[in-house]
Amino acid sequence: MGKEVLRSSRGKQGLVLDPRTKLLLLLVMSVFVLGSAGGEKIDSLLPIFCALPGILLLTARKYLRALVYAVVYLLTLAVSIWVLPVTTGIVNYLLLATCGIVTRFLPGIMMAAYLVSTTTVSEFTAAMLRMHISEKIIIPLSVMFRFFPTVMDEAASINAAMRMRDIRLGGRNAGKMLEYRLVPLMTCCVKIGEELSAAALTRGLGGEVRRTNICKIGFRLVDWAVIALCAVPFGMLILELTGLWR
Repeated sequence: MGKEVLRSSRGKQGLVLDPRTKLLLLLVMSVFVLGSAGGEKIDSLLPIFCALPGILLLTARKYLRALVYAVVYLLTLAVSIWVLPVTTGIVNYLLLATCGIVTRFLPGIMMAAYLVSTTTVSEFTAAMLRMHISEKIIIPLSVMFRFFPTVMDEAASINAAMRMRDIRLGGRNAGKMLEYRLVPLMTCCVKIGEELSAAALTRGLGGEVRRTNICKIGFRLVDWAVIALCAVPFGMLILELTGLWR
């Protein structure tokens, strides 16, 4: 998957969704897939939402990522359905924990990866301003959008340099791997964070005058369809909490 995992690629994202729609999908993943809100009554909808990250990654032409997600998730699901019932003891506990973590965390992680990799900073900032979010929140999140791809680039460069010096697992200098890889990476993380924060302020974020943005965002037909789909579990949860659906 390489260092392009979180790099945004506006021109190659295929299906175009508004950043607010992507954030809503991420919220649904967090509440219903990871948080299991609504219990068994909403379980019938979970396969649809778990499949959405893979479908969206395919539309964004990120085929390898979608394939890895589908294989890992389906394999974990198969283990939980067919292997768990026939195991006992410590093996059962380990498999149960692994399957639970993967099936609950992985869809949200891949949804977040899709959000970051297909949303530019300008689009995200425009969406946050449309939602009247404080710039005290917008600036850190905007920095985050560029922080992780930049750190991954730096990590790839450090790894390449260390491989040239045979500082790797199985190499002659394996004992130096922790020091010579992690220390430069931590130093780079601090420096990158400072530089990106300065860049965000240079672009007008945090100023007294409201920042303009030429980036065009808005809800399209596909956005309304996704929003309607996301409204279903929330509606079912409200009906259950109010006692109108038992």
